[in-house]
Amino acid sequence: MAMEAAEIETMIRESIPDAKVTIQDLRGDGDHYSALVISQAFDGISRVKQHQMVYKALKGKMGDDLHALALQTSVPE
Repeated sequence: MAMEAAEIETMIRESIPDAKVTIQDLRGDGDHYSALVISQAFDGISRVKQHQMVYKALKGKMGDDLHALALQTSVPE
């Protein structure tokens, strides 16, 4: 079952309220997305931890409803 980009963005923003989230459907199939997530919450933590925060926000949908997510995270400039 595919996910909508808006659903992914909503889930991330619910978990990381200050996040600026940009989602792109890479293949138009609702299964392969890229996401850019920018949040002050990432300040001072490793890239691995940042990604773990985003995956946690997706509540187990990765690998099931959401097949692939090319993820980039950063702190606002």
